[in-house]
Amino acid sequence: MLSFLYNRRVKTLTFAILCLFSTIVSAQVSELGFNEDASYPEFAVNGRALAMGNAYIAKVDDASSAFYNPAGLGTVRYSHLHLSNFHVELNKGWMDITGKGNIGDNFSNLMDGFSLEGQRKLLLENRNKTTHTRFGIMPNFTTRYLSFGYMLSKRTKARLDTAYGDDFEYADRTDHGPYVAANLSFMGGIFKVGATALWLNRKEAKGVQDENLSADFGDDVYKKGSAIIAIVGGKLTLPVSMLPTFAVVLRNAGSQKFSSSGAGAPDKIKQTIDLGFSLTPQVGNVIRTHFEINYKDLSDKYGVNVKRRLLLGMEVDIARTFFLRFGYGDAFGSMGIGVRSKKLEFDLTTYAVDNSASDLRGQEDRRFAMTLSSGF
Repeated sequence: MLSFLYNRRVKTLTFAILCLFSTIVSAQVSELGFNEDASYPEFAVNGRALAMGNAYIAKVDDASSAFYNPAGLGTVRYSHLHLSNFHVELNKGWMDITGKGNIGDNFSNLMDGFSLEGQRKLLLENRNKTTHTRFGIMPNFTTRYLSFGYMLSKRTKARLDTAYGDDFEYADRTDHGPYVAANLSFMGGIFKVGATALWLNRKEAKGVQDENLSADFGDDVYKKGSAIIAIVGGKLTLPVSMLPTFAVVLRNAGSQKFSSSGAGAPDKIKQTIDLGFSLTPQVGNVIRTHFEINYKDLSDKYGVNVKRRLLLGMEVDIARTFFLRFGYGDAFGSMGIGVRSKKLEFDLTTYAVDNSASDLRGQEDRRFAMTLSSGF
């Protein structure tokens, strides 16, 4: 009898330990998502900004002002209609799983790499990888004080890592909608304020499943909803040497929630406050340098490490045409090059984010991006 009770207690204790371990693993697994929203919260990102560690809310002076800081519209230099405003972004993990094998395999892998199901199949053959893709387009008309257009962004992430229990983890998000942004300047342009209204339609799914199950998900898996998202920002530029500039941005200013359809309402976008400061020294007649520091999510709504919310950026501007950029964001380095004219903007960028939910340097996710914007 004592032996029976002892064996029963051992089995109960073993079961409890296994349940606890399963809970811990599940908590780790659930970390995969768009955690970089804490330090990279923009709906439509900019390759120029990413190269500068996304420290851009004081410098921004182009169409991306609508999402980084609408007060930046007050410093737009040229009016333009850009119909081909593309952003393409892939990470090292994605390149690793699609670039193996012969030329024929590479082409097949490349096609598979653009879907979650294809990524799942490739990850089964290349474990311990995290994939990331982002494709965006933002046709717009932008002039000083006003910008309007349409934003579309598609993002996916996937992971099959033995450290997280051999399950397939995924995150898929599509954002789209029209937007309008406006700016007002005071005191001869020293002080600027701006606001953006975006009718955001979001479709997203994230979760964990058995690695052998198909990832061709139906619409019933996705949370869907729409909301009017407001972004409000301000800039104060002192008319002295090096143009010290102070900036502040309030995101989801109306604290709006998504409507609900499909599998439910997408998670509410957190209302956050970002702060920025910059200096822009002139070096000679044609060279300008720009240094910027941003502190994202002042009230720590995302609960991530402080060092991940401190962003640093530097830009070397040569004749307002060629650009070299360096930065530090989400605790990793970034860099890029750019070419700019009235009709064309082209940027090549590499940056990285931390895949952990809140820790510092949990796992580096190195990314490579190209941004091309042309029009007239």
